[in-house]
Amino acid sequence: MKEENKKVLNSLIFPFCFLTIIWLIKLIEYVFHLDFSDYGILPLQARGLIGIITAPLIHASFSHLLANSAPLFLLSWGIFYFYREVAIKVSIMIYILTGLWVWIIARDAYHIGASGIIYGYASFLFCSGVLRRDGKLMAISMLIIFLYGGMVWGIFPMKEQVSWESHLMGLIAGVVIAWFYRHQGPQSKKYEWEEEQDDEIEPEPSEIEQPSILKEELSINFYQHIN
Repeated sequence: MKEENKKVLNSLIFPFCFLTIIWLIKLIEYVFHLDFSDYGILPLQARGLIGIITAPLIHASFSHLLANSAPLFLLSWGIFYFYREVAIKVSIMIYILTGLWVWIIARDAYHIGASGIIYGYASFLFCSGVLRRDGKLMAISMLIIFLYGGMVWGIFPMKEQVSWESHLMGLIAGVVIAWFYRHQGPQSKKYEWEEEQDDEIEPEPSEIEQPSILKEELSINFYQHIN
C-alpha cells in the first residue's frame, strides 16, 4: 500500500509543476499588463522557432487556461502513473514534435496554448493501451474515448481563432510515439492458465526433427543477442 501511495504521489509531481508554471506565467501577464503571444509559434519564421518551447506555456485568456488545465493535469498524470518508465521521454517528444510540426505546416499566425500536448497525451494513452493488449491499459483507452472523444472535432478547421493544426499535430505525435515505445513500459502478461495451455499443445520434438529445431533455437538466440 505504501508503494502504491508513493507511485501515485510521484506521478503527480510533473502535472502539478507544469500547471504551476503556466498559471504563474498567466498571472504575470495579468498583473503587469503584458502580452506574451509573440512568444508563440510563428510558422516558417525564424523568430517563431522559440515558440516550440514557449507556446504551450502561454494562453490567450484565463478561460483558455482553465479549459486546458483539467485535461492537461489528468492526462499527464495518466502518462506518469501508467507509463512511468518512459513518461519523461514521451512528454519531451510530444512537446517538441508537436511544436515543430506546427511550425512547419500551420497557418501564418501565432499559435499558443497547451492543447497540442493534451491531444498528444490523449492519443498516446489510447493507442498505447490498444497496442499493448493489456486489460488495464485498454480500460484506460476506453476511458479516454468516453471523457475526451469529442476532442476529435478539434482537429478540423471549424473555428478561425482555434489552432486546429496544434490539435492535429499533437494527435499524430501521440500515435507515432505510442508505436515507437510500444515495446517499452508496461506489457501485457500471460495468465498461468494460458501458459499451461501453451505447454499442453506444444508437441514433443522427435529425434528426426531435432536438427531443424536446434537450428530454429540458434536463430532465435542469435536474434535475441543482437537485440
